[in-house]
Amino acid sequence: MKHLDTSLYFITDSTFCSGEEFLQRVEQALKGGSTIIQLREKTDSARQYMKLAEKVHAITRKYNVPLIIDDRLDVAMAIGAEGVHLGQSDLPVDAARRIAGDDMIIGATTKTVEQALEAYRLGADYLGVGAIYPTTTKVKTILTSVDTLRDICQAVPIPVNAIGGLNKDNIDVLQGTGISGICAVSAIMKAEDPEAAARELKKSAKALGLI
Repeated sequence: MKHLDTSLYFITDSTFCSGEEFLQRVEQALKGGSTIIQLREKTDSARQYMKLAEKVHAITRKYNVPLIIDDRLDVAMAIGAEGVHLGQSDLPVDAARRIAGDDMIIGATTKTVEQALEAYRLGADYLGVGAIYPTTTKVKTILTSVDTLRDICQAVPIPVNAIGGLNKDNIDVLQGTGISGICAVSAIMKAEDPEAAARELKKSAKALGLI
């Protein structure tokens, strides 16, 4: 099993800022203590996605933080990213594993215990579970209860990360679930000071014993 620090799992959103500001915010999130970054671009062409991924990868390498590409295994492999994150409508985890090999980090989105067990059986390295709260990102979300999150954490031996509308003021509901990390998008990405926001979220999660 790969050793992964998913304690502060930062997911990008480039829909509201310019290219230069976007890259600055990504770097600020890293300075604030993000331990793993997922580049999520739902509307880019493969070529646009790849160009942006190369720029982001140059930043994440400086901080020795893994870059995970959302959805697109081809883009992840083309730029030498450390991993890919797959949703329920993307490539199956075992198919991605056959293509990418054992070294690639493969994460999976799951919303039920059954989906979690299946993703683990097929070779996922970690899971993203949610949405815990409604989100402001332009991604279709189905809410997942904290009880289901807890059941998933107990069902699989790989890291489970909570996602969906989480910020330093509402993560207390996750106490006792057994998660390995907090996923944050808007709480960091749209913050006035992404570095401070990342640091405060991580501090709050540690104080609550979540990470």
